[in-house]
Amino acid sequence: MRETKGQAEDNLFKAIGFEYHYLDEGNDLAALIALFEKVKDIDHPVLLHIHTIKGKGFKFAEENREKFHAGGPFHLETGEYISAGGNQVTYNSLTTDYLLEKMATDPKVVAVNAGTPMLLFSPEQREKAGKQFVDVGIAEEHAVSMVAGLAKNGAKPVWAVFSTFMQRSFDQISHDLALNHLPGTILVYGASIHGMNDESHLGIFDIPFLAHIPNLVYLAPTSKEEYLAMLDWSLEQTNAPVAIRVPVGPVNETVRAASTDYSDQKNEVTQAGTQVAIVGVGNFYALAEEIAEQLEMQHGITPTVINPKFISGVDNELLDAVARAHKLVVTLEDGIREGGYGQMIASYLGDREIAVKNYGLEKKFYDNYRAADVLSELGITAEAITKDVIEQLQK
Repeated sequence: MRETKGQAEDNLFKAIGFEYHYLDEGNDLAALIALFEKVKDIDHPVLLHIHTIKGKGFKFAEENREKFHAGGPFHLETGEYISAGGNQVTYNSLTTDYLLEKMATDPKVVAVNAGTPMLLFSPEQREKAGKQFVDVGIAEEHAVSMVAGLAKNGAKPVWAVFSTFMQRSFDQISHDLALNHLPGTILVYGASIHGMNDESHLGIFDIPFLAHIPNLVYLAPTSKEEYLAMLDWSLEQTNAPVAIRVPVGPVNETVRAASTDYSDQKNEVTQAGTQVAIVGVGNFYALAEEIAEQLEMQHGITPTVINPKFISGVDNELLDAVARAHKLVVTLEDGIREGGYGQMIASYLGDREIAVKNYGLEKKFYDNYRAADVLSELGITAEAITKDVIEQLQK
């Protein structure tokens, strides 16, 4: 209809009863106001089809609409984004490099996206991927159904999605993928208080969302090595859908050897200690290490530190051992506390004498916040939690 400037004979909106108006000069404020004045008192359904130019008035945005969809501060003179990190390696770039290399050697690997292709590949990289990259448009439900269909027919599909947009696809993840044990991979981006920070684009609700779907494995890597190992394992296994909580923030490299098999769904004890066990989920594993260091240096307590890795269930055997040898379990997760991983642990240990303290975000729509302020207000800092631990142990 845009090509005919709204004059096409076959008009879906008119067919279903709308009064239809087309405005070709959608960036003309005066024309917009005139159209709004014309229809504001209409007493029946009306649809306004307005053609706008994305980035109108800024040459670089008009020429590269995808680049300027979102991205932060940029130079007005050049149109280049102001990047604090330069060309450093990120979890996004690691994913891109891994998938392109994997695609080159395995034609069964297919990357799927739903209207945010820049999350994975540049336009040039998309051309290189060819038929092994599918963008279904802004239709997350369709993306999951396509992943299910690809997996059912022997492909190795990977769906990259921002956590905040994943909510649209609960039914398909549950019924199309999980119910049928189909081995699709979901890469969950921006699942963090440090992700997008307005109330309609929050990525902090993913753990209660995914962790309670039967048959689905949700993994939370803490480092580059773990992330790539989990991604590789997920692509090659054929038993279940796997979601991976892509780390947020600077790339962490570690000397700890990463497992190559995550089918056992076991947690990892990275430091054995006494009195208190600290469980650090994904992005908050570094916080667990920081608290452990403060307890050791300031109070002479060597805590047990646990990297759960697998967050769609609890490691019963490990928790039984922890309950026998500790007074307190502290859980840390970069997501909402209610229905989260920490509360799974608290539920399992509910009839034991051991105390459990869960740290996470409140169940609310945070808006235009500073992450450091939110965490400080909630007491989710190494200093505050160390103080809480000492007070709890002294009871």
